[in-house]
Amino acid sequence: MIAEHRITRETPVGYELQPIAKKAAIQLMGSRLWGRFNPNHWDPVYAARTGLKAPIQTGEMSSAYLAEMCVNHFGAAMFSGARIVCKYVASTLANEVITTHGVVREKQPKGDGYRFIVDVWTDNEAGEKKTVGWVEVDVDV
Repeated sequence: MIAEHRITRETPVGYELQPIAKKAAIQLMGSRLWGRFNPNHWDPVYAARTGLKAPIQTGEMSSAYLAEMCVNHFGAAMFSGARIVCKYVASTLANEVITTHGVVREKQPKGDGYRFIVDVWTDNEAGEKKTVGWVEVDVDV
């Protein structure tokens, strides 16, 4: 993690997290870890037969991208009492480039530190939102 992006007790509301961009690579989408059980996630012919433009990425992959962005900013705090809530609002198609985003919405005093609430989302190259949600993380509590 780059120290300059680390969220601390001094981080203000409105702070924008450094985004991450990932390509929805069909090779990953077809792995046992991410969706091998459903051909809609890795087989272009099968996906077309079911009416899809291309295989679709599993929602867990977008959640993982958002979690990676948050770990880059909150570090170990993401693994103790943090919460991620996501809703998948549109399919991510094979070969789309997905970018994560996050903005600190609230900063609530808690113990000796703060509970940060961060609005998070992913979008594609056209700016179409794919996943939306929020994250709660304690810093210096």
